[in-house]
Amino acid sequence: MRFSRRAEAVSPFFAMEFGRRAAELEADGHHVVKLNIGEPDFGAPPAFLAAVRELSDGRPLAYTGALGLPDLRAAIARFSGEHFGAPVDPSRVVVTTGASAALLLACAALIDPGDEVLVGDPSYPCNRRFAESFGADVRLLATDPTSRFQLDAATVERAWSESTRGVMVASPSNPTGTSLAYDELVDLCALARERDGWRIVDEIYLGLADGERRSVAADDPGAIVVNSFSKCFGMTGWRLGWAIVPDEMVPVAERLAQNYYICPPTPAQFAALTCFEPETIAVAEERRATLRDRRALVTDGLARIGLEVPVPPDGAFYVYVDVNATGLSATDFCDRALADAHVALTPGKDFGAVGAEQYVRLSYAASSAELSLGIERLGAFVAAL
Repeated sequence: MRFSRRAEAVSPFFAMEFGRRAAELEADGHHVVKLNIGEPDFGAPPAFLAAVRELSDGRPLAYTGALGLPDLRAAIARFSGEHFGAPVDPSRVVVTTGASAALLLACAALIDPGDEVLVGDPSYPCNRRFAESFGADVRLLATDPTSRFQLDAATVERAWSESTRGVMVASPSNPTGTSLAYDELVDLCALARERDGWRIVDEIYLGLADGERRSVAADDPGAIVVNSFSKCFGMTGWRLGWAIVPDEMVPVAERLAQNYYICPPTPAQFAALTCFEPETIAVAEERRATLRDRRALVTDGLARIGLEVPVPPDGAFYVYVDVNATGLSATDFCDRALADAHVALTPGKDFGAVGAEQYVRLSYAASSAELSLGIERLGAFVAAL
């Protein structure tokens, strides 16, 4: 069978590869501490699960409109205003099959073959894979600890060329867990807008961020802002996300969604209405506080065993760990940590070229007990090197 050049060009997602190897070890009877995947251990909120049970009574659950249930779009718009300081018209809300489908729609709507797209390095690999699938020439822009591993307006301005059509940015970010200062994010979007460029802003971890949480949709109605139920509400497997898009993009997104996947999952949409009730918002806030406690447990533990975190995270549930001092490359560190200590991590090469063999991503979305055990095992592993 002959596969497309597009398919052949896509590299493995190493976070999932290490997950596969961890599963093999577990099948052999070993306990593995899995810190490689960004999946909260809380699961979906209780009210959501109760709604799912109620919906499973045999009633018809037919297709919804391609843009999602009107009531859910309205609830997301209210949530954006009340919690992220960005009131939007419900007509601009597009409910999607996970944030991945929101990125799919945005890239399909905006990118022609040969368009240059600017993306930070390191960054979540799947975001740029979507752009590349539609023929984009993705240009990775190096970041480092001095910029909190984030793009800024000055970096984008220096890189912008005649071929540049847009920029993709995530704040808070995977893999580093860091955020871009809100004013700087607004400046970055303004710079792209002045050059008639589009901007896709990934805010799927905004609900978990420290301090004031403000969506760039408040100051840039032309941005495509992507969010998800997976992280803040712990609903990874239910595959539900959303995008806030400019008015002129709504009919384009609708046509594309109709053709790509008909509509988001109907049961998940109905049940997700409970996510915006006070009871579930309170649950989400309790979980955000728990994740802050887990972050402290991990950062203190890593410092104790001699592993440096050059930039403390302030949003997404990841730490980007510098393993240079161990004398191992990031890939070797992850290979041996899994084989010898039975701790699954993700090497930096998943996320770009910068620091690919210097940094390791650790997800602290696991339970406190698992995190403590993982730090203990890593400490013994590092001490034995």
